[in-house]
Amino acid sequence: MHTLSNQPNTLRHSHLWDVFLWLLRRRRRFRVVGQSMLPLLQPGEEVLVDLNAYSVKPPCSGDIVVARQPQKPDLQIIKWVVWVEADGRCYLQGLNLAESTDSRSFGLVPLEAILGRVVCRFP
Repeated sequence: MHTLSNQPNTLRHSHLWDVFLWLLRRRRRFRVVGQSMLPLLQPGEEVLVDLNAYSVKPPCSGDIVVARQPQKPDLQIIKWVVWVEADGRCYLQGLNLAESTDSRSFGLVPLEAILGRVVCRFP
C-alpha cells in the first residue's frame, strides 16, 4: 500500500558547508523550470543536488530528486519520490498536479535515471 504522507513541504536553505561542497563539485546547481513543484519550489529558483546520494542506497519516499525524463532522456526534471518499487523503479510526482508531467503519464522511472537528491536551496 502506498501513501502520500511523505510529501515534502520544506527544503532548507544552503549553509557554508553546502557552498563548500558545491565549490568542490560535490554538489551541482539545478534551476527549477516550470510550476510542477509549487508551492515548495518557485520557477527560477536554484537548488543544490547531491549526485552521489544514491551510490550506496536507493532513493526514499519523500526525497526530492533530479531525474532524466524517461521518454525524453535529454530533459532533466525535478520531482519528489512517492514510492520505490522493490525492483528498483521509482514513482515520481510533482507537487502541483495540475502543472506536472510525471509518473502518472510516463510511468515508473528506473534508478539509473535518477541523477541525484536535492539537498537544499541555493544560495
